[in-house]
Amino acid sequence: MAKVICVTNQKGGVGKTTTAVNLAYYLSKEKFRTLLIDLDPQGNATSGMGVDKSVLEAAYEPDAKVAGQSMTEVMNGTTSLLPIIQETKYKNFDIAPTTPQLANTEAEMANDKKKFVRLRDAVKMVEGNYDYIIIDSPPSLSLLTVNGMIAANYLLLPVQTEFYAMEGLSQLLESMKLVKKAMNPNLKLLGVLATMYDKRTSLSVQVLAEAKKYFKDKVFETTIPRNVRVAEAPSHGVPVGAYDKFSKGAKAYKDLAREVIERTVK
Repeated sequence: MAKVICVTNQKGGVGKTTTAVNLAYYLSKEKFRTLLIDLDPQGNATSGMGVDKSVLEAAYEPDAKVAGQSMTEVMNGTTSLLPIIQETKYKNFDIAPTTPQLANTEAEMANDKKKFVRLRDAVKMVEGNYDYIIIDSPPSLSLLTVNGMIAANYLLLPVQTEFYAMEGLSQLLESMKLVKKAMNPNLKLLGVLATMYDKRTSLSVQVLAEAKKYFKDKVFETTIPRNVRVAEAPSHGVPVGAYDKFSKGAKAYKDLAREVIERTVK
């Protein structure tokens, strides 16, 4: 059965999508069957993996003659995950894409009786096909994010090593506790990942030390450095490991994948 990891942080710009994409890529490189679910209406994981969102978005035009094939249909309950999953060019790596239409769907879900468990139920139908399912959630404590938490076994929290990095995490952890108590008793914190880390600056070092003081051994040994290649790769529609496998960023995400495997394969 798949290990389901929700990558989340309510703050934007912390490397959440970059982490989801590259973790999924390197898990697949370790020969684990991996599915990346793009649950963020911005669709950055979708475009970052080279999926043409304009083709998907055409289904939501007023005169569209094709049915939608994205996470919108999964979350509004009109289809299951299986029909929307696309193979990527990488072995063992599939993606469930999304479009900005998902933001409208989230608003429409407000009165849905299954609004909290849509994703969980969808994941259950495909989890036997994968070893890992990575969920890229929105940068907010939204209904979609809660769906991600309820569907997951683990939470992975990317934390940017800059000022105010820890701000808001207490609220996120409180939400995790509520979800764990009410809907998903098996949810665990997989780890806290320091991103955009620069060991040459005292601020990065201090923030990492603060994270270790608060989260202790839940902080990953791997840190993700500021790296031009990591920033460039999404514009080419590929993970950093496919863009420049010898870069510092690629090596860091490869190390992270191995740490994740160590923490989840028991």
